[in-house]
Amino acid sequence: MIVLLLLLAHLVADFWLQTDAMVKNKMKNLKKHMFHHLLTTGLALVIIWGYFYHFTNIFSYLLLPLAFIVVSHLVIDILKLKLLDTIKAKDSNSLKKLWFFLVDQLLHITMLLITCLLFFQMTAPKMVTSILQLFSEENGVSSLGVVNTFLFIVILFILATSVSGHIINLLVGTLPSEFANFEGEFTLNHQLTEAKSSRQSKSESNFTEQYHYFTYSSPLPSRGRLIGYVERLLVISLTIVSAYPSIAFIIAAKSIARFKQLDDRNWAEYFLLGTLSSILLGLVLGLFAKKIIM
Repeated sequence: MIVLLLLLAHLVADFWLQTDAMVKNKMKNLKKHMFHHLLTTGLALVIIWGYFYHFTNIFSYLLLPLAFIVVSHLVIDILKLKLLDTIKAKDSNSLKKLWFFLVDQLLHITMLLITCLLFFQMTAPKMVTSILQLFSEENGVSSLGVVNTFLFIVILFILATSVSGHIINLLVGTLPSEFANFEGEFTLNHQLTEAKSSRQSKSESNFTEQYHYFTYSSPLPSRGRLIGYVERLLVISLTIVSAYPSIAFIIAAKSIARFKQLDDRNWAEYFLLGTLSSILLGLVLGLFAKKIIM
């Protein structure tokens, strides 16, 4: 419960309370970001302090762990921002940015585990045993417990929506504006007839002109993100109940909705990479949830 609460607090502060504007200029909004972590982590630690230690020894079970988590998070974020500055603005190496993000999150989770070891009398063998117990079954029922199951489901929801969305955005890059609003294209053929000189008035010469038109729309920026959220949640649900063939209908539905836009090769590659990445993340999270919950 302690690890799950701290992890949930971290995810809420990092992905729910941090806006897109804060992500784009994180150094400028670093104080606000750290306040979010102070708020969510403090709330989680108060619950832990009251539930496990009955509000005794506030210094050891609340103030020290809170200071350790917030300061370590600040140091990791500053180091990450310094490393990101080494990437030129024109550099579109999405994989490098994705690795920075994954390592950053791994370091934050490591600090949370170290907090449990330092301040909450947890040992490494006991922690490993607890993790292994998540995958064990007693009489066919998961041994996670009601409270821990609820925390796990909330964490899974954040991973399937905001976290996965950020990973996909880093992986495929930002959609160029000419593709973002691209609807389709069509061609008009215009045949012209030109008469010859008077002596050859009976003969005519035909010309054909072709006009290519591109059609655009102005979709809501949040619509694609919401579709991705629902898509991954559906994939996770279908994976938990082992309805794997139904996942193909999700891909088919998206392809039909974007049928005209698939005429453009660049947009089609962008669409396929984003869709396949989303389905893959949904499958991985779904298999993980199936093993723990079912």
